[in-house]
Amino acid sequence: MARIKIPREPESLLTLAADVYAKDQADGQSSPLNALVANKWSDIGPTIPQAQAAHREAERLRRLMEQEYAKRDLLLEPIQQTVRNSANLLKSIFANDPQKLGEWGFEVDSSPKSKPPTAP
Repeated sequence: MARIKIPREPESLLTLAADVYAKDQADGQSSPLNALVANKWSDIGPTIPQAQAAHREAERLRRLMEQEYAKRDLLLEPIQQTVRNSANLLKSIFANDPQKLGEWGFEVDSSPKSKPPTAP
């Protein structure tokens, strides 16, 4: 028996849906798909171009998002290093009062480190 492949990927699925709808429209009253009771092509078909447009816009925004993340990442590396260097310098200056680093916005955790459990 032949297997029918239905795409999972949205763009391919929308292309297939447009093809099926076009054939259904071309066949008119003689289309065997008129037997569908739920999810009729007469209801679903007109929404295909909207879904395709939404997909294209989502893809455009995804590419834009990736470009913006790449820009951010290039800028973030030196910022992160400067923050670390600043924390280290302030920590050495205020070695006796590390809570002072909170004045620069650093979160200071003074709780003692928990020791790993010893094996019996």
